Amino acid sequence: MPPRPRIALLAGEGWTTHAMYHALRNEFDIVAVIIERKPSALKMLRYRARKLGAWETLGQFAFIVYSRLLSHAAHARVESLMRQHGLSDAPIPDDTVTRVASANGKQTVRLLKKLAPQAVVVNGTRILSRKLLDEVDAPFINTHMGITPAYRGVHGGYWALANDDRAHCGVTVHLVDEGVDTGGILYQDRIDVEPEDNFATYPVLQLAKALPLMKAALLDAAERRLAPQAGIGPSRQWYHPTLWGYWKVRFKRGVK
Repeated sequence: MPPRPRIALLAGEGWTTHAMYHALRNEFDIVAVIIERKPSALKMLRYRARKLGAWETLGQFAFIVYSRLLSHAAHARVESLMRQHGLSDAPIPDDTVTRVASANGKQTVRLLKKLAPQAVVVNGTRILSRKLLDEVDAPFINTHMGITPAYRGVHGGYWALANDDRAHCGVTVHLVDEGVDTGGILYQDRIDVEPEDNFATYPVLQLAKALPLMKAALLDAAERRLAPQAGIGPSRQWYHPTLWGYWKVRFKRGVK
């Protein structure tokens, strides 16, 4: 039996990171799990306010708070989907985790260079630096919850539905560069949304679709046959909806 491909997981804390770890650990040799500290929410809000304006940022913050109610309402559906797709959000064993202040820090570079994985799975980190990508001799591969390049940024599945663009409601597995979801596309697939789904369940459906694509990409990386493709069509980066924008779309199109 050939050795299992050696991979590292470079991620932010959260249920999708846990699910990614558990989905990959039986088929791949995970030589490191590196989890970065969550960036400051206050700094993020200040950055958004400078980039998008105070009113838009206030609306996004209001929606983030409201989305917790959506998550609570969708709890039973989320649990059902997790069971249906064999996903586990159980914590990753502490003795396998290295925690760092930033995914771009020197500790991350040293560890990845020392362990020399054949690929680095990226999940929920800040934007990775050119320096990190250049210094580690392995492809960095990310799961994006949207179809790129049309739905870069966050909540790509929701935005496709909000734009009445179900054909582009899905996921992308792509190489990481220093841009926002701009790396070469490896695999894409779409999801099917049911009436009982909402903002909180779209990521579960997307992750379930993405995991087989990520596994295929990691096998490609191990066998040095990655074949990234450029995206087709217009490119746009999306952010959180505002609370009033969310309700406008919900009344107009029934997108929850």
